[in-house]
Amino acid sequence: MKGIQDYYPDHFAQCYGCGRLNEHGHQLKTYWDGEHTITKFVPKEYHTAIPGFVYGGMLASVIDCHGTGSAALAFAKQQNIDLCEHNAPRCVTASLQVKYLKPTPIDGEIEIKGTIAEINERKATVVAELYAGGKLCVTGEIVAVLVPDNFGE
Repeated sequence: MKGIQDYYPDHFAQCYGCGRLNEHGHQLKTYWDGEHTITKFVPKEYHTAIPGFVYGGMLASVIDCHGTGSAALAFAKQQNIDLCEHNAPRCVTASLQVKYLKPTPIDGEIEIKGTIAEINERKATVVAELYAGGKLCVTGEIVAVLVPDNFGE
């Protein structure tokens, strides 16, 4: 399944978390599932904090990229953009808050569900919930800002 990240222009496709052109990164994909956004990720053994559990910084990283991807999806929807190669809106993180509720097991897929809490002309707030084995482990709030197409060139 294609995620919003597959539609980013090449100069926005280098992100360690979600860049399709970063061969060493996570290459996350964020997409709509009804009124929510979804990102799935399988942590590797080297993402360990302590044996059996995912490193907290890694969890913050995937929540961050899920948030900016979710915001980009929301802006595309708000602006009636029919996504095609390299035309997706792109956002950067203005604020990231993460709350660790319980240790996140490393032995399976994690799923991040996003809700667009607020959106205006240039800023979106995304509330994220990270689940492992069907259990809520981490929550986050991401404020993402829409950037111009030539940002970073």
